[in-house]
Amino acid sequence: MTAFIRPEELEVGYDIPAAIGMDESEIQTPCLILDLDALERNIKKMGDYAKAHGMRHRVHGKMHKSVDVARLQEKLGGAVGVCCQKPSEAEVFARAGIKDVLVSNQVRDPLKIDRLARLPKHGGRIIVCVDDIENVADLSAAAQKHGTELHCFVEIDCGAGRCGVNSTSEVVTIAQAIDAAPNLIFTGIQAYQGAMQHMASYDERKAKLDAAIAMVRDAVDAVKAVGLEPELVSGGGTGSYYFESNSGVYNELQCGSYAFMDADYGRILDKDGKRIDQGEWENALFILTSVMSHTKADKAICDAGLKAQSVDSGLPFIYGRDDVEYIKCSDEHGVISDPQGVLKVNDKLKLVPGHCDPTCNVHDWYVGVRNGKVEALWPVSARGKVF
Repeated sequence: MTAFIRPEELEVGYDIPAAIGMDESEIQTPCLILDLDALERNIKKMGDYAKAHGMRHRVHGKMHKSVDVARLQEKLGGAVGVCCQKPSEAEVFARAGIKDVLVSNQVRDPLKIDRLARLPKHGGRIIVCVDDIENVADLSAAAQKHGTELHCFVEIDCGAGRCGVNSTSEVVTIAQAIDAAPNLIFTGIQAYQGAMQHMASYDERKAKLDAAIAMVRDAVDAVKAVGLEPELVSGGGTGSYYFESNSGVYNELQCGSYAFMDADYGRILDKDGKRIDQGEWENALFILTSVMSHTKADKAICDAGLKAQSVDSGLPFIYGRDDVEYIKCSDEHGVISDPQGVLKVNDKLKLVPGHCDPTCNVHDWYVGVRNGKVEALWPVSARGKVF
């Protein structure tokens, strides 16, 4: 997508929310803005951590859905590639030249399998998750048809209760089937414990990961016992990466939200009982919104409602302010409690969304800001790629 868009040819307010060089105060709202300094610090910090712990870091592209952000994560954070959830997302990153793409999900529809099998022709490695032995033959046939190779992870349900096999014996059976299948390569194990990532208590998260790590260790040992060597054991998120990286079992992380840091993740606590958005990570993603009405003495109305964000994980909070509060929203309106009447029409506020992933998916552009000026304009490259 980035290769065909020339932002300088687009109209501010109709095509794009801002132009490079514009003052932050002139950005059209509501839109997504990135604090580039904070984003770069987050990316470098996770990259340094992964390197220090001997871990590969495969960033979660489904979070930002942006080729430009992924490239920045490779450049500044040493990321080895991306995770995606859908073939269409994978197509965006592979076509843009990302060389190691994992579809951390199952692909079962025949047309989707066919599309997936064509992706290695873009020059990179494509990995897909498998949790059903019947999927193996379909993947193999498609790869043979296109003269490509697909790498495969066997996915374990290590506590999330979603996809993934439930026993070590199933891991071994599917791994052997992959290894025997033409044009497929058994590459390792997918073991992401997604259900515990947002648990507030560090100790409760650790208990969940201890159980997951035990399952994964058993599976790795069993696979090795039949002569197969998993190159990668992959998992770990923003709420757990320190557990996987010190497990002695995992060798690849899949963190996503650390780069942007949303309100829901920010609430979880580190080992010292401190919120992770108060030292571990910085808020880098915001919904910039404007006050458009203030006819009620104690309430202001802004232009960021439900269509500008996802509230599945709670309402956004207003960054850097404790005198006003975002209290509810409808399609096109956000209601802000303003008991002291401090806000005025056209005042701009920065909202930290409750859940960054689905919020980013409803916008077309990221506006990168540094020192009060628009420095970057990046398309949300895989927006709407949910199939």
